[in-house]
Amino acid sequence: MKKKWQKFTLAEVCSCITDGAHHSPQSVEDGYPMASVKDLTSFGVNESSCRRISQVDYKKLLKQGCRPEVGDVLIAKDGATALDTVCEIRKSIEVVLLSSVAILRPDLNKVLPAYLQYYLRSRTTREYMKNAFTTGAAIPRVVLKDFKRALISVPPMGAQREIASILSAYDDLIENNTRRIRILEEMAQSLYRDWFVHFRFPGYKKVKMVDSTLGKIPEGWELKKVGDAVWINPSTKVPKEGQKPFVPMGSLSNDTMLINEIQFRDGNSGTKFKNGDTLFARITPCLENGKTGFVQFLTTENDVAFGSTEFIVLRSKTLIPEYVYLISRTKEFRNNAIKSMSGATGRQRVQEACFEKFLIAHPDSATLSKFAENVTPLFQRIYLLNIKNINLCLTRDLLLPKLISGEEEFEGDKLDE
Repeated sequence: MKKKWQKFTLAEVCSCITDGAHHSPQSVEDGYPMASVKDLTSFGVNESSCRRISQVDYKKLLKQGCRPEVGDVLIAKDGATALDTVCEIRKSIEVVLLSSVAILRPDLNKVLPAYLQYYLRSRTTREYMKNAFTTGAAIPRVVLKDFKRALISVPPMGAQREIASILSAYDDLIENNTRRIRILEEMAQSLYRDWFVHFRFPGYKKVKMVDSTLGKIPEGWELKKVGDAVWINPSTKVPKEGQKPFVPMGSLSNDTMLINEIQFRDGNSGTKFKNGDTLFARITPCLENGKTGFVQFLTTENDVAFGSTEFIVLRSKTLIPEYVYLISRTKEFRNNAIKSMSGATGRQRVQEACFEKFLIAHPDSATLSKFAENVTPLFQRIYLLNIKNINLCLTRDLLLPKLISGEEEFEGDKLDE
């Protein structure tokens, strides 16, 4: 380590270390955003997934210092992702935080926010901190008064700027690709709504609308139960021998089709699925949180993977795979599933019979074919952008420990001499 790199505690390099609210106000339908650890990402707080609280409660929490400021570093404090998710607040946000998120306010005379967040994201740092500062086996938690004693290595300011510049170049590319992925998915959702909810598909003005139990639908379209158009948990075989792709519930996103952090396991116990299948969380709170994925990571169309027993596999029977995924993301489809849930509190599961109660206006084959021409390329671009992000993350994560170890020499070290 270079002579000018020094060891400090977090308390010594931060002007303030605190956390969010220790009580959870009642949710309202339309209010101010309140984030918990589940809303934290590497790029900041996902405001769209936050629950909402009243203006009165929001103002109370503002006075308590529960709103992060630009330059703060946030870190997951409680739960399965404790100390794993870290981000820097780069722009002003309205969000207030719950106590599952810690707020670190760097002393800018000692440490740059960008350097601090990268240091905390290092695997070596996370392992050290988890071993030293987490309690609780079932639900890990970080005790702030102990966490403040965590040691970090701090180089001169010039080196901090150089390290942050190198790593942020990768993160900027990843964030840009992530933004494009969200735009593409919203484009696909918009196409679905236009064609199959509002019936504004190409040539719709020439098609007569006829009465049905769902209201007016295009002539030639047929009312069908979802179970008649979609295979629900279709029989699919996976050999017991050898390692195969395995998808745990945590690999599904709350708000995109992406399936990441795929594991490889022996055996074949669990749900089985192929490319083109939709994985639909059947258990609370995963379904309510939006966990749903579209399978397109397998090498060939004949490959089969398996995963959590808490997935319901949806496979197109008379539709197209993309339609099945997109309808599974709609509020109406999800509410129908949520209403069917039964079981012990906290472990309720969707009943498959609910899909027999959900009717759709089944498009004719020509319309489905045209829809596929428009939407399939969007799904493919999302997949390719995600692959780029995975590779960028791998490269960044290989660089990260080398850059913050103090073993690399930077021009910034010399500039601060």
